[in-house]
Amino acid sequence: MIFLILYVMKKTIDLNCDMGEGYATDALIMPFISSVNIACGSHAGDEETIKKTIKLALQFDVAIGAHPSYPDRENFGRKQIEMEEEALTSSIIEQIIAVKSIAESMGTTLKHIKPHGALYNQSGVSEKIATLIAKAVKRVDKNLCIYGLPNSESEKATKREGLLFYREGFADRTYQPNGSLTPRTEKNAMIENSDLGLYQVVNMINHNKVNPIYGDPIPIHINTVCIHGDADKALEFAKQIHLGLIKNEILISSIK
Repeated sequence: MIFLILYVMKKTIDLNCDMGEGYATDALIMPFISSVNIACGSHAGDEETIKKTIKLALQFDVAIGAHPSYPDRENFGRKQIEMEEEALTSSIIEQIIAVKSIAESMGTTLKHIKPHGALYNQSGVSEKIATLIAKAVKRVDKNLCIYGLPNSESEKATKREGLLFYREGFADRTYQPNGSLTPRTEKNAMIENSDLGLYQVVNMINHNKVNPIYGDPIPIHINTVCIHGDADKALEFAKQIHLGLIKNEILISSIK
């Protein structure tokens, strides 16, 4: 007699990565993730890289997202820029539409929005910026969801606008005691050891907590985990975390 044993994963998580930013590892990382955040041309990328990244995403059944930023290629979008609200809103809308239009021309759909760099950081602490982003996304497509830090201004604004919000955790970034990310300007901002990165991810998923750079563990509830495609060990992190999640009986799956 043959017995069929069903192997059931305990939990599910989306694994996302920022791409289309000019790094050669994109194609190598794509098989290990479930969602991709594509640079829209303002901090990196162009029409050609958007198309190339979408083609890769389709090849590996990866959900497609747009990664808008402040229009600042010189500083890779990591510097806050003072802009009139109308100008910033228009910039964000144009960036999202750039990826959305190309995706649709290639027979697929844009699923989510994840702000980049300084815009992401500002959306976490500024009600004004968070609301501006949420309204801009809603104007493009109310079915799009937004990725951001848990319990942030971004989460509050997104939900006020009636949009779906995905709480994001990071595999390769350290945390402050208040739940924010350690600024990249500080030397301990990045986690470079993939074992430590995997430990942090599993801790967030299975135990809903993360260890900050000092102090007691802090509560955190996440729906998606980010791996940075521009990190020195991005490919190693992607492989290690992908395999580690499976070993811990955590299913990797994108937004449905």
